[in-house]
Amino acid sequence: MDAQRTNQRMAELGHSEIRAMTQACVAAGGLNMAQGVCDTPVPSVVLAAAAEAMACGKNTYSRFDGLSELRAALALKLARDNDIQADPETDITVSAGATGSFHTACLALLNPGDEVILFEPFYQYHVSALRAVEAVPVIATLAAPDWTLAPDAVDRAVTSRTKAIIVNSPGNPSGKVFTREELEDIAQVAMQHDLFVFTDEIYEYFLYDGRRHVSMASLPGMAERTITVGGYSKTFSITGWRIGYSVAAPPWAQAIGAMNDLLYVCAPTPLQVGVAAGIQELPDAFYCQLAKEYQHKRDRFCATLAQAGLPPAVPQGAYYVLADATRLPGKNGKDRAMHVLNTAGVAGVPGEAFFSGHEGSRYIRFSYAKTDVDLDEACRRIARLS
Repeated sequence: MDAQRTNQRMAELGHSEIRAMTQACVAAGGLNMAQGVCDTPVPSVVLAAAAEAMACGKNTYSRFDGLSELRAALALKLARDNDIQADPETDITVSAGATGSFHTACLALLNPGDEVILFEPFYQYHVSALRAVEAVPVIATLAAPDWTLAPDAVDRAVTSRTKAIIVNSPGNPSGKVFTREELEDIAQVAMQHDLFVFTDEIYEYFLYDGRRHVSMASLPGMAERTITVGGYSKTFSITGWRIGYSVAAPPWAQAIGAMNDLLYVCAPTPLQVGVAAGIQELPDAFYCQLAKEYQHKRDRFCATLAQAGLPPAVPQGAYYVLADATRLPGKNGKDRAMHVLNTAGVAGVPGEAFFSGHEGSRYIRFSYAKTDVDLDEACRRIARLS
């Protein structure tokens, strides 16, 4: 059949560079630091609860918006950690990962032609999800190396067609953690122009140097217009389980839930039980230790990058780092990323995947969500580039 019969949106979509470099890494037999697969250990309480749920027969559909025990656990967690008051019966939708939560929110609340402001460097999947629903990404640039936001950057990006703003904090790929003051500036623009704010907060527990996470929905006047997206793929090292959630005011949550039902029916039931157990039973010390361990990984890997002549923009949170690779051979980020893979056996993602213009060509993104053994090996290999 004629290939032109595919949907016209596919011309701008296709597989991401993250997936492409993961496949190239497999072909080269390299060490994958391109994809945030998070291959660190899963908390035993999470595994045990999921296994028990399977053994006890919790293997059928859950309610379209998630098991009641998980929604109740999330409501308590949101009140405790995020200062967000959410009714588990009307405000929370469990979905197929944070990516599924974000996509169902876009489908439910955005129309073709709506403009959505997001910050550069951006997460490639956010842009792809917007294009998939025929919304229009509009870029507001953050300034390297600390990825600071100019006070008027968001207001200057607003037009008569603007519908929403996306905030990813802690951010992928930059590790940017938005300060309360920056979030307040964004909130002021959102309220002034009656905009939604979609937040991706999946890395909320990966915070360094004493930083604190602030949820947009906790700010005055923002709960009614914020769609908070989160999940436990990263926190519990269960990226393959696909358990995420969104929180929104009832009218928006109802629409998001309808889309979730249409696309996914429900998230995997026994795995929801495992996540609920983790939220309920893991102590605060678990999250503190998580941040401490990942800060140590960050410091080790960033030091190696600097010594190898690939200066890192040191992340404030999450577990990715953008390294300046301009000294390496090649005319763009893809050439340089392939040079690192072919020379050192380490896969990273070309920076163009996270920038709209030429600026991205100077960077390679690496994920340091690796076991200590793999991270040590990655550091040894990267050192060969010096």
